[in-house]
Amino acid sequence: MLRKIRITLATLMMIGITLLFLDFTGTLHAWLGWMAKIQFWPAFFAVNLGVVAAILLLTVVFGRIYCSVICPLGILQDIVSGTYGKLKKHRFRYSPEKRILRYSVLLVFLLCAIVGVNIGVSLLEPYSSYGRMVASLLLPVYEWVNNLLALAAERMDSYAFYSTDVWMRSGITVAVAVITLLVIIVLAIRGGRTYCNTICPIGTLLGIFSRRPLLKMHIDMEKCNGCGLCAMSCKASCIDANNHKIDYNRCVVCGDCIGKCKQHAMSFGYAKDMTTKTKPSTTTGNDGQVDQSRRSFLLATAIATTAAATASAQSKVDGGLAEIEDKEAPKRETPLTPPGSLSAQNLAQHCTACQLCISACPNGVLRPSTELGSFMQPTMSYERGYCRPECTRCSDICPTGAITKIGSHLKSSIQIGHAVWIKKNCIPVTDGVQCGNCERHCPTGAIAMVPLDKNADPEAKNTLLIPVVNSSVCIGCGACENLCPSRPLSAIYVEGHEVHNEK
Repeated sequence: MLRKIRITLATLMMIGITLLFLDFTGTLHAWLGWMAKIQFWPAFFAVNLGVVAAILLLTVVFGRIYCSVICPLGILQDIVSGTYGKLKKHRFRYSPEKRILRYSVLLVFLLCAIVGVNIGVSLLEPYSSYGRMVASLLLPVYEWVNNLLALAAERMDSYAFYSTDVWMRSGITVAVAVITLLVIIVLAIRGGRTYCNTICPIGTLLGIFSRRPLLKMHIDMEKCNGCGLCAMSCKASCIDANNHKIDYNRCVVCGDCIGKCKQHAMSFGYAKDMTTKTKPSTTTGNDGQVDQSRRSFLLATAIATTAAATASAQSKVDGGLAEIEDKEAPKRETPLTPPGSLSAQNLAQHCTACQLCISACPNGVLRPSTELGSFMQPTMSYERGYCRPECTRCSDICPTGAITKIGSHLKSSIQIGHAVWIKKNCIPVTDGVQCGNCERHCPTGAIAMVPLDKNADPEAKNTLLIPVVNSSVCIGCGACENLCPSRPLSAIYVEGHEVHNEK
């Protein structure tokens, strides 16, 4: 019963977190956004002291239930290990704690967070690692399936689905996701929770608080016959059956050992009951065996409480069938960061590179950075779309506060950059024909058209006009850059601001 309850809750959490990264429509974030905000490190970065305190308190009382029910990377390890376990049962053995390795990784992680070495934090943080895998590997597949359904629905005159642009992220991003997934799979097959209990810094940190939990697993030495089934079923490799000891800082309170013990020597209860060698309560069932229902109920309640308490084919040709050349990203001296991030420094200090904002961006503007200083954190470019003034999706779903929540009324007044005109790329200059796309589509009216020839009559029909930018009005949305017909480089592009301004 305990195992079924844990699996049910973990499955619901896993599905919810995964759907957050797959939901390109934005409809699920209002319902499931809290699942991202109760992840430990994002909550810590967001200074959400209530969530952090709740997780630590639950860890002190019940042990590392967080790792079994809430952390998606921990649940993924259980899925891989459990699938392989159907082929090879009883493959686990007790192994001593790799203390030097564990605390060295934790120390490196904390130092990286303190000094702002983002690559160290983003590569080690478990929620961010899972997010990158889903956003880079699973989201494109999900979008392809959606487009097939949209095509089938269209043939039946239905609009239940609509197609979306399938976008594979950069090779570096995909490579990081693939390597992370392979490491998780190999370690989960070989040792179950090896990654969780030797590499994951969050697991090590929570292990400090779970060394002496109030409620914990217990081996009744009078009943135990030393068969070792509990140790062979322990994916955390923390049960020393020979010495009747459990390493509680690595135990993830999965309950598997209770179901495997044929002598009913495993139980879950208060810490004061753990050291006694006397027989437990003689309350028996109809078969004469000790009734474990009360302790089973306690563990099931603990798991449920943990989850509840923390829950506060784009066309490539134009109409004339001429091949369309893809845009290239301009070289910006200052990278663009999303509206609401306040500044490049604020984003770097608070972002865990979980990719949630990138997967949720409906305009194809956000993408992972490949620069070492902001590795895997969101950066902006306008080859695929522009940042629409009414869209606040990234600020609505950011769980860490790296992108602060803003309304559409504020979004249109935040200056994240300013447009810069490049004369040598402009169509009136290169082709001698009228354009004006940038001026027509500027949502703030920051662009005006003036004669290319200063002596020409601006009202004359054949006078070629070029854009000038009022940088005090421009918000850097990128509509001009995206809609400029010049290829491969736009004749107008947006240069970022280190610190965002509000008009």
